[in-house]
Amino acid sequence: MDLTEQQLSSTQVYQGHFLKVSRDSVRLPDGKTATREYIQHPGAVAILALNQAGELILERQYRYPLGRSFIEIPAGKMDADESHADTARRELWEETGYTAEHWSLLGSAYPCIGYSNEVIHYYLAEGLQQNERQLDDGEFIEVLALPLDEVLAMAGDGRISDSKSIVGLSFLRARLAARYQDEPG
Repeated sequence: MDLTEQQLSSTQVYQGHFLKVSRDSVRLPDGKTATREYIQHPGAVAILALNQAGELILERQYRYPLGRSFIEIPAGKMDADESHADTARRELWEETGYTAEHWSLLGSAYPCIGYSNEVIHYYLAEGLQQNERQLDDGEFIEVLALPLDEVLAMAGDGRISDSKSIVGLSFLRARLAARYQDEPG
């Protein structure tokens, strides 16, 4: 069964600093037409940064749309001229001050498929070294280093509740399980 919707027209109804909102007219699989409104996003990265003590680097920051602070994994949007790997390196350093010797892609996920084309690329960063961080103007972030078991418990009981962090922890848990399964003895 072909479920494809064919775009008939597209109108940009808003353009902000980095988000754009479009309203499209589409032909549905049954031949009828419908309207689709969606946010165009440049893409983002999220980083699961593990230090030598087995602690995960987290951030606590205020999120205005929800009117409260959240504990999250480091993340940020991609710049137009940047690969997602370069964005991950830059965002980890800018927000936390950490650089990493070893990087690996854990996977990618689409957090808002009903109303946005955003994709988040998740990276594991290991071999961390602490440096001076470079926060953007207007960015206020508290950096935390917590044992991985505690972080997983926080995600389980709701103290960590943003989907980006929960998906990232799921990717990390799968990678670590595979790594330990492959170890001899």
